[in-house]
Amino acid sequence: MMSPLFLSMLVSSVLGLGLAIPSYTCIVMGNLDIIRKKGKLSPTDVIFLAKGIVNLLLQCVLSIKGMIFVFSLEIFYISQLSIFMSTSIYFLIYYNFWLTFWLSAHYCTTITNLSYGFFIWIKRIVSNFQSHLLFLTALGVFIVSVLSVWVFHAKSLIQSSVNSTNVSGISLYKVFSYHVSANILGVFLPFCLSLLCLVLTSSFLLRHVWRVKNNDSGSTRPNLQAHVTALRTIFFLLLISTFFCGYQVMIFALSPSLSIVFGNLQLLSPSVEAAVIFQASNKLRRIILKRFWTRSWRNTET
Repeated sequence: MMSPLFLSMLVSSVLGLGLAIPSYTCIVMGNLDIIRKKGKLSPTDVIFLAKGIVNLLLQCVLSIKGMIFVFSLEIFYISQLSIFMSTSIYFLIYYNFWLTFWLSAHYCTTITNLSYGFFIWIKRIVSNFQSHLLFLTALGVFIVSVLSVWVFHAKSLIQSSVNSTNVSGISLYKVFSYHVSANILGVFLPFCLSLLCLVLTSSFLLRHVWRVKNNDSGSTRPNLQAHVTALRTIFFLLLISTFFCGYQVMIFALSPSLSIVFGNLQLLSPSVEAAVIFQASNKLRRIILKRFWTRSWRNTET
């Protein structure tokens, strides 16, 4: 009989894959439809498209890994497959975190309109060189991911070939230090930067609302619905990101029960982000609803 751990991993893997494939297919096809009609995408749509592709691939790799872990654990001992899947997972997770930061930075620089030189420079970089930033970020994240997996592979070689306790202990300490550094660069740094953008954007909007509310000129209040949607998007993306951060912390804390909980949440996180992207983009919702409405209308006619 299957253990509760394996059963929970299997359910999370299948459910995540079943939710991710149709959701992100709609997101990618919707953005391609925007490109076909308008010729280009807005900065937020570019990031949404990148997130759609990254999260779809991440959900597929995580689900396949979970199913392999449940049904055929011995496959993980194949070094080539283990290295490939580990590199893919690290790269996609790290890149997804940095995509969240670039989206948060875009919202922050667009909404706040701060006059500081640093923010003006960031706004110019994000708006004018977005494609270059995303490419360079992907390249840097890929290098960190490959080195991280290579260090883990070296650790297993050290454990199997080195008999000296002192040499092995020093080498394992270096491996652990590098793994922590890789997670700081790929997970915790973009998470903290995104959180900073959320705090700055929230404080700016609160001050702006307070000034408008106490303004005696009788001017009409501006529509802040788009700004609220941006804040809600950053907040939910950071909330989902805490599942990955919590999983890494629980691994280091050696807490098996909490690691299982956060591990299952991690399996479902990529598919949950699709709902956040849908609520953040009115254009995607209109395109998808129009497509489904037209298809259902044709089916009723036939």
